[in-house]
Amino acid sequence: MVRRRPPPRVRKPPRSDCLPAQRVVTDFLPRALPERRIFTIAELLAGVRALLEESMGRLWLAGEVSNLRRASSGHLYFSLKDDAAQLRAVLFRADARRLPFELEDGLEVIAFGECSIYEARGDLQLLVRHVEPRGRGALQLAFEQLRARLEREGLFALSRKRPLPVFPRRVGLVTSASGAALRDVIEVSARRFPVTPLLLAPTRVQGDGAEYEIAAALGALAALPRGQEVDVILLVRGGGSLEDLQPFNSEVVARAIAGCPVPVVSGVGHETDLSIADLAADVRAPTPSAAAAAAFPDRSVLRDRCTRDLVRLCTAAERVIERAAARLGQRSEALARVAPVARVAAQRVRLEALAGALARTAHRHAERARSKLAAVAGRLDSLSPLAVLARGYAIVWKANVGSIVRRADECAPGDRLRLRLGEGELAATVEDTQEPVRPAAAGAESV
Repeated sequence: MVRRRPPPRVRKPPRSDCLPAQRVVTDFLPRALPERRIFTIAELLAGVRALLEESMGRLWLAGEVSNLRRASSGHLYFSLKDDAAQLRAVLFRADARRLPFELEDGLEVIAFGECSIYEARGDLQLLVRHVEPRGRGALQLAFEQLRARLEREGLFALSRKRPLPVFPRRVGLVTSASGAALRDVIEVSARRFPVTPLLLAPTRVQGDGAEYEIAAALGALAALPRGQEVDVILLVRGGGSLEDLQPFNSEVVARAIAGCPVPVVSGVGHETDLSIADLAADVRAPTPSAAAAAAFPDRSVLRDRCTRDLVRLCTAAERVIERAAARLGQRSEALARVAPVARVAAQRVRLEALAGALARTAHRHAERARSKLAAVAGRLDSLSPLAVLARGYAIVWKANVGSIVRRADECAPGDRLRLRLGEGELAATVEDTQEPVRPAAAGAESV
């Protein structure tokens, strides 16, 4: 605690509203003027600065940050203001580096430091040694600022999250070698999947500089030689205050997690705690035990699953065997049907059936042909000239010419004729001719 010095009391002249101006002036003039001493401006300002520093000392001052400027030297220059006034302030690099948060315009703060004079410009300024956010803690503000900045960079994007291996060959662990988190992880891993080895990279998990040790431990596990590498890393620690969890709310650890080539499971603090490491990790677990449960498969669940799969496999195998037996029986019957002896017997039966059918078909065709032939023969007989000749008619043709005689005027007496009768032929000579005799009825036949 800094003890404040009270400001020096300045004796004021007695107030009189009725004194004339000349008397007021003469009252303040020394009775005897001493030897004149002329001060330089630098000497005056140095004296004022010494007076301020001696009389005021260090103090706490509340105000709003404005006109913030970050110099290349690392110093921060800004103004502290309220509704009525403002004061220049400077926070030197060494003190600025110890701040857990970043100053920004519009931020209400409480600053601790001493008043001084910047002689080069004759400005009154506050040399700030320490700054705290007004109304909320510095660590909480630092957490919110860092979270917003890293989120804008995409460091917490879901697209960057990697899935955890189902059956990790080795699991890395970054935590304190003497903490309760280590015991919790060992207990859970032994219960869930004890065959998977656990490789510890011990580190401090709180205190100044712990964030660099945590980042180094993550890098060491990620850089293990081939054949000894881990498939997943657990970053865990037990619960604590916001100050205790500060290393896990640092940018160093967040970027170490994001740059780690191995998936990282974060289990920091209790279920209600949320750290920057949780947001950067591939999987966030509420506790160290939950982190171990996320990394190690549960052998009891695997055993039950194997049992169910075995039953399903056996059932499926039985069905396959039954279907195969049924197909084999069908194929045996088919083979029996296509065996040579059976095929010959079947072909013989088939040929006999075909021969019988062919014979019946041939007989039917012969009967139909015979009937058709008899009908045609009957029609031919009815149309044949021989049938006409058999009824007493004759065919007459000239013997020397060979042309058939159809009319009497085609012959002359003495012509030799030949007559074809129903049975046999006759030779004749024309003795006389007569005019044709017209048939008495239209239906009479003529030759």
